[in-house]
Amino acid sequence: MNLTAIIIVAIIATTIIKLTGAGEKYSGKKADLKKDLEAHKAEIAALKERVQTLEAIVTDDGYDLKKKFKDLDDDRVA
Repeated sequence: MNLTAIIIVAIIATTIIKLTGAGEKYSGKKADLKKDLEAHKAEIAALKERVQTLEAIVTDDGYDLKKKFKDLDDDRVA
């Protein structure tokens, strides 16, 4: 669960850095800014989808680490 939280924070931090740094490299061309804004919106949408996938994997019972350890212990006892 901690690894997933770190990954999510890293993705969000990277996106924020990209978004805030984008305004520094333009001298005010509206067309370029609009195109980049759309590109960033598309990237954010893709990142949201990836985060939803990660959340689904982490909350899935099949990927629960405690359950896997318990299953391993049960196999050794039997």
